Amino acid sequence: MYSKSAAWYDAIYGYKNYEQEAQVLHKLIWERRRSAGRMLLDVACGTGRHLEYLQQHYLVKGLDINPELLAIAHQRCPGVEFYRADMVEFDLGYRVDVIVCLFSAIGYVKTVSRLEQALRTMFRHLKPGGLVIIEPWFSPDVWQPGTVHATFVDEPELKIARMTISEREGRLSRNNFHYLVATPDGVSHFTERHELGLFTHAEYIAAFQQAGLDAMHIPEGLTGRGLFLGVCPAA
Repeated sequence: MYSKSAAWYDAIYGYKNYEQEAQVLHKLIWERRRSAGRMLLDVACGTGRHLEYLQQHYLVKGLDINPELLAIAHQRCPGVEFYRADMVEFDLGYRVDVIVCLFSAIGYVKTVSRLEQALRTMFRHLKPGGLVIIEPWFSPDVWQPGTVHATFVDEPELKIARMTISEREGRLSRNNFHYLVATPDGVSHFTERHELGLFTHAEYIAAFQQAGLDAMHIPEGLTGRGLFLGVCPAA
């Protein structure tokens, strides 16, 4: 995934307002959760940008499969406990009040069966009345193959051009990202392949319900992609 580009991840996604997104999440959590605690787990936490702000309100922990991103998260949030694990099958040995999985990272499970397994895993880590919040990837009817995308970073000592043409194979979206990175040490070029599953609204809701969660959908969400919420029934 982001193993090659991890060092520049935050620069590439510098356009995101993580503080504002964290504020929206905090409001949703206090409106929807039914458990009394403040322990929050960020699944696929990346470089810890959301946790940087959520830790003001919660006892936060992070989980990601990518060691390069986790190393950055450790530096950003030195007092936070992080785990390297797959979101589909992790076992922390305890339960939390809130689980979030943001910025469409859920798409990396790729298949409906793994989506269902990931929701079951999250359910097992929730306290009664706890809350799961997932920001989805694009649905099959929205993803447009053949679309040209480019992201640029223009800083005094860092220039990045990341380009791709969106592809699709069955229910998988694919981006073969080409990176051109310039620093005072030189110019480098590398590629990364990112494949994410394209799931329908009904498939997300069904995965929540099959896991035992009461599901709901918020159309706008944080970035226009919506949010799926699931509440663990009270004991």
